[in-house]
Amino acid sequence: MTAIALTVAGSDSAGGAGIQADLKTFAALGVHGASALTALTAQNTRGVEGVHVVPPDFVLAQMKAVARDLKVGAIKIGMLATSGVIAAVAEGLNDFPGIPVVLDPVMVAASGDVLLDKDAIATLKSLLMPRAVVITPNLPEAAQLLGTSEAATESEMRAQARELMALGANAVLIKGGHAKGKTATDLLLDSEGELRLEALRVNTKHDHGTGCTLSSATAAELAKGASLREAVTTAKAYVTAAIAAADELHIGTGRGPVHHFHKWWSKPAKT
Repeated sequence: MTAIALTVAGSDSAGGAGIQADLKTFAALGVHGASALTALTAQNTRGVEGVHVVPPDFVLAQMKAVARDLKVGAIKIGMLATSGVIAAVAEGLNDFPGIPVVLDPVMVAASGDVLLDKDAIATLKSLLMPRAVVITPNLPEAAQLLGTSEAATESEMRAQARELMALGANAVLIKGGHAKGKTATDLLLDSEGELRLEALRVNTKHDHGTGCTLSSATAAELAKGASLREAVTTAKAYVTAAIAAADELHIGTGRGPVHHFHKWWSKPAKT
């Protein structure tokens, strides 16, 4: 049986994040990717120039069409933009009973552009957060979900993850990529306790799409039958390698994407 994962997220016209990053990640990890677009963005490596939100009823129609025909093994949810889209996605999940959901609460692009209406945060927390097997906020996103300041230490990350679980999250993978230091440390808090995921920080500016890639890699592994802890461990290793290889690509003049196909593309010849 071919493993299938569904991504419900926005499009990145430059191909570095969003739906495009999700589908590349699925493919790299041996999973067929299906998609339901929630928004179209006009963006490049320098920033977001425009956002067109897909009507909620058509977001729901995409999800229902996939559910009628494909045996989806996991769902990744990314950019949702508005409360209306969130409600449509929540309804669409009813057609995927028992399927694990990875919720990446995309709120602000790396460029600083807002990707989720502020009045939609409460809707996200009430309708989707309790239905996900794990949510994957970075430090700014965790702070916005809680209405507090960003965690500055691992103990503060841990405390914020616990607060999110108290609000209804089943498990929280809080990502430390925005923190300082020689290592990038993520913390998974779940019903078993805590799992610490650490990797050396890569010195590159080309890290566009890291959050999308980590969450979709987690979904891909869940679709193949991995446990949550196995899935996040594999996802962390994959995204770390994709960041480490990012400088092999030469895409755009701003923050380029990570290298999703670093295992298969030939390295450029040295001159």
